[in-house]
Amino acid sequence: MSRFANQVAIVTGAGRGIGEAIARRFAAEGAKVAIVSRTEANSQKVADAINAEHPEAARPYAVDVADFEAVQKVGEQVLADFGRVDILVNNAGITRDTLAMRMSSDDWDAVLSTNLKGAFNFVRAVARPLVKQRSGRIINISSVSGLMGLAGQANYAASKAGLIGMTKSIAREFASRGITVNVVAPGFIETDMTAVLNEEVRKGAQAQIPQARFGAGDDIAAAVAFLASGEAAYITGQVLAVDGGMSM
Repeated sequence: MSRFANQVAIVTGAGRGIGEAIARRFAAEGAKVAIVSRTEANSQKVADAINAEHPEAARPYAVDVADFEAVQKVGEQVLADFGRVDILVNNAGITRDTLAMRMSSDDWDAVLSTNLKGAFNFVRAVARPLVKQRSGRIINISSVSGLMGLAGQANYAASKAGLIGMTKSIAREFASRGITVNVVAPGFIETDMTAVLNEEVRKGAQAQIPQARFGAGDDIAAAVAFLASGEAAYITGQVLAVDGGMSM
């Protein structure tokens, strides 16, 4: 498949987990991919792995997505390196879970700055090029937590719910320019984040999922690839939950 031949995708939080799966999916379908991670080691590792299978398909970029000025510079560098941007996937995210009554302001700020402000920063970095070419796809990765709330995740749920509101607003702003903006909201996915859950917590989570299992990174990558493709040209401002039925 080469649905994304001659297209360039930026994937944030691509140094592991869901972001890595998304980046690999785009490369497998013909795209050039900017691998964005907070750490240079992670972004380089994923880029090297992708390039081993798809030569010259990926380049690594290290940046803290919460840093507006640094993100703008990375956006400029991606344009200089690839010549264009067609797809932005805002996947970068962190958790600082605890009950609201115990949550520090630092933990609140860190999660909102990375998960919500970070997505805004990258939208700003690519907005003008996308508008100028009158085409593009922006896909923001929210969470089942942003749809229904989960105890101990007031900061994370707020950031992911905020992404949904931001997406709908930006979708209205960009619709007339041929740019779609949508959300994928994963449920419990097998990643480094869920790997640390103890067996009791895992069983409790699975009990809330009609399919009674965690999903895989490839499940999210498939949904993102669909929304980024020409098949989804008439879909914008929507939320696609990929959660085994948890939020229905």
